[in-house]
Amino acid sequence: MNFKEERIGKITAIEQILKKYLPVKEGLQKEIMEAMEYSLLAGGKRLRPMLMRETYVLFGGDEELIEPFMAAIEMIHTYSLVHDDLPAMDNDDYRRGRKTTHVVYGEAMGILAGDALLNFAFETAVKAFAMCPQKSIEIGQAMRILSEKAGIYGMIGGQVVDVKSAGQAVSKEVLDFIYELKTSALIECAMMIGAVLAGASETEVQKIEQIAKYVGVAFQIQDDILDVTSTVEVLGKPIHSDEKNEKTTYVTLLGIENAKEAVEGLSMEAIHLLHSISGENQFLEMLLKELIYREK
Repeated sequence: MNFKEERIGKITAIEQILKKYLPVKEGLQKEIMEAMEYSLLAGGKRLRPMLMRETYVLFGGDEELIEPFMAAIEMIHTYSLVHDDLPAMDNDDYRRGRKTTHVVYGEAMGILAGDALLNFAFETAVKAFAMCPQKSIEIGQAMRILSEKAGIYGMIGGQVVDVKSAGQAVSKEVLDFIYELKTSALIECAMMIGAVLAGASETEVQKIEQIAKYVGVAFQIQDDILDVTSTVEVLGKPIHSDEKNEKTTYVTLLGIENAKEAVEGLSMEAIHLLHSISGENQFLEMLLKELIYREK
């Protein structure tokens, strides 16, 4: 089986996990469950849960314990996209090739759908305690990572600075801060949780965090490049949205060629550090490279 086929198979497995943990659409509030499902099952790369599982495997993990956390991190990622698309934020009508949640369900329900996904993510993650009570310490550590990396010291913190910076030029230092929190934090979260739940040492978890940071920043810079060079048909979302929203990016700050060099440098650092870890997961290494150099 080649990498592409293997990845498709893993995405299919992740889709089944997401469906397994979604709430049943019933009750007077069932519209919110429908909006949650519409948002969560809209497709996508399933990057974060895939990175989580592959890191878990890298350190010898082989239990279903990882599954509620895989679902939880994709719920958190999806809620952030639902809110990003709102009129008050990026005001986008399409995401992953179809209409965004607020366009289909209305702005108020779009806000609530994002809120619901965030809350339900933690409802889902805590199910791990009942699944594997003997690993309560590791699960508690994973819950802490999930909370911090998604919050004001992670993704939300980066989003705050990003929103405040719209319409004005920012320095590379500020831009790196935004990317390290807004994009890298959830990738760090995914890989660190995989390592922690598999019993990795503190030093190994720190290495994984650094690898994920390099990958996350490179991923976001590549996103900047694709926003200029790709098409709506390929990306499944509007292009030139950074220009529309007057955002400083690596492309506007350094130019496309320098942005590409930054992606190359960060990717080499990530792979070099991955090779310093005793475990081996060839698929994970190929996945990291493919994500960084993706075309959509």
